[in-house]
Amino acid sequence: MPVVPRAVIASPSEVTEPAGADERFRSAYRLHKTDEFSSVFAFRRALRGKYYMLHYRPNDLGTARLAVVVAKKLAKRANVRNLVKRIAREIFRRERVNLPAADLIARLHAPVALATRADLNRDLRQLLERLPRP
Repeated sequence: MPVVPRAVIASPSEVTEPAGADERFRSAYRLHKTDEFSSVFAFRRALRGKYYMLHYRPNDLGTARLAVVVAKKLAKRANVRNLVKRIAREIFRRERVNLPAADLIARLHAPVALATRADLNRDLRQLLERLPRP
């Protein structure tokens, strides 16, 4: 029986991406320390959407960084809080290269019991588009 050669499939590690197209959510793109959170809240600039409030503060790092805050008061169940955070991180991960260099905190400010995933996506995308550009 003749052997048919297999098609060559490049693994994801072998495929090169263009410079600046890194869409991973690395530790360098997150806010970690209490001081970082405090400085963003102290800057007192925020954009309000239907569900999210986006606090921001320009930084000198050359890239945007994100933190997400979801209060139990607004999303009672842990799976809903996790979903809200996951949606915010995913949108940030995809949009980061187009964002100004700023520290961002996406905070839930309205109950999401009746919100759909599309509503949450749309709300945060609109807030990111309204961020002031340098």
